[in-house]
Amino acid sequence: MKPDNELWKLCCLAGSLWLAGCAGADIRSQSPEDALLAEAAVPLVGDLAVPYGMTWQKVEGNAVVTGLSGTGDDPPPSPQYANVLHDMQARGVMDPQTLLGSSGTALAMVRGYMKPGIQAGDQFDLEIRVASGSDATSLRGGWMMETRLKELAVMDNRVYDGHLLAIGEGAILTDTHAGQNDRVSLCRGRVLGGGTALKSRQLGLVLKPDDQTLRNSSQLGLAVNRRFHAVVGGRKEPVAKPIDERFIELKVHARYKDNVPRYMQVVRAIAVRESAAERVARMELLERQLLDPITAASAALELEAIGKEGRPVLRIGIESSDPEVRFYAAEALAYLDDPAAAEPLARAAREEPAFRVFALTALSAMDSYEAYDQLAALLKVASAETRYGAFRALWASNPQDPLVRGEQLDGQFSYHVLENGGPPMIHVTRSFRREVVVFGAGQRLATPCLLEAGPHILVKGEADGSVSVSRFTIGRPDQKRTVGNHVDAVIRAVAELDGAYPDVVQLLQEADAKGLLSGRFEIDALPKAGRLYERESGFADNTEDGSKDTVFVSNPLPNLFPKGAAPQPKDRGREDAPNSGPDEDAADGDGAEVADASEKPMPIRSFFGRITGRNRR
Repeated sequence: MKPDNELWKLCCLAGSLWLAGCAGADIRSQSPEDALLAEAAVPLVGDLAVPYGMTWQKVEGNAVVTGLSGTGDDPPPSPQYANVLHDMQARGVMDPQTLLGSSGTALAMVRGYMKPGIQAGDQFDLEIRVASGSDATSLRGGWMMETRLKELAVMDNRVYDGHLLAIGEGAILTDTHAGQNDRVSLCRGRVLGGGTALKSRQLGLVLKPDDQTLRNSSQLGLAVNRRFHAVVGGRKEPVAKPIDERFIELKVHARYKDNVPRYMQVVRAIAVRESAAERVARMELLERQLLDPITAASAALELEAIGKEGRPVLRIGIESSDPEVRFYAAEALAYLDDPAAAEPLARAAREEPAFRVFALTALSAMDSYEAYDQLAALLKVASAETRYGAFRALWASNPQDPLVRGEQLDGQFSYHVLENGGPPMIHVTRSFRREVVVFGAGQRLATPCLLEAGPHILVKGEADGSVSVSRFTIGRPDQKRTVGNHVDAVIRAVAELDGAYPDVVQLLQEADAKGLLSGRFEIDALPKAGRLYERESGFADNTEDGSKDTVFVSNPLPNLFPKGAAPQPKDRGREDAPNSGPDEDAADGDGAEVADASEKPMPIRSFFGRITGRNRR
């Protein structure tokens, strides 16, 4: 499939918005070396083409929620009801009207956003809320049945279905702090990793109108393939495939699977054609630019695009006394899999919050032992987001690594217990995947106590340290497990009694709120993009008012940390700053979209802010 000429303006607009938040390859220099730059200038891919497919794609559907404790309703007739009824009949469900009319079920609306470059089989989060006109009072404890997700379009006051792009199913996570009368919060939630893509999304390059020739398209494809290739079945295959004079299809190189926006940046920074003499002249200029913090980001990107020949210059950069120069040089070296990048990136992750999310993502892209050792060491630091960020980076690099592999508890969620030192902490997620990570196996639950784990499970701790976990379900025999007060044992008992991931999250949140946990408890303690960085003192003197020279680190948000959000400028990247990002509940109306990494962050005003517990800080 290729974009039509009519889509050119849209591609230009999308490309412009995406590049606005990036340290783009087109920004050749912001220093006084323009004359030297002109002498060494060569045409780059980004001079002739703009990115295609870098926006998020919204998919929607109607779902049936089951397993509710009398909080559902019999939905009124509506187009959504008719669609669900037709789908259930097509699947062979017996007497679907009776099922939909039960107080244990509810009709809901579902939506999700498929990231750029998503591949068939990849999972993504879903948002769910009860359908308009429904009298359902809560989705807590519910299970979203399998749902077909499509792209919808409104034309001539009618809604048209697009192609089937994904399916969704899973347990619903609602706001565990919401009271029984808080219908607004209880009637919406999330299904973490509940969407599964059925088709891969296409990425590519669209040539600019004045450059749309078969010769240019072919030259761009050759240039990209000289720098990158994919390995399929043990054979090297090109990543760029020119389709015609307008469009080049791209495959994502494996090293950039968790940072597709950077991959597109690097592709656009590749030289289309360059003689040996031109390459030498350009690298001399790039070395000077790399050592200047103002131009270090764009210079490092071009050196990364050059490939192995750029390593010697980047190694000079990591020896700089300036932290900004060291970081950008090390980040580029990491994507060239140079072990020398590991130590400076780990230092950046520990010491500079503005660089942390990018440093951890770059470390996860490396195959070297040096990178692994640095990430393992970061699992012991005091910073919650650094520790969890290091865990996710290790997991993304190799999910089967014994250090982070963990297990699936009753098929409900991923459970990981790490015995690697450091202060005790428990981390759970509200995005990306259903996951509980226990840092320190010896953590205990203070007793006596009484806690809820969802609508059916009660956890009662006795003064002698024993804990009983009981499940009560109408029409079924009661179930009970008695364990010690180790948090690990209690979580496993809840899972044995068919407790879902939202039930475990509620249990841990209640225990934390009552001061019953022996360690720190965090939800989505993710490294964040868009933080401010204060440049070295030499640059502070250049400001008219004598204030610090602060800049945003404008690298695009990596796919590895999709919910990283920018703090307000006054917070200057503090780890305890209030979270801000796309308004996750603002899209109740038609046509609302999720902001990508290039759009201006907006403050969270939803119940998801309460789920994280950040409102209590």
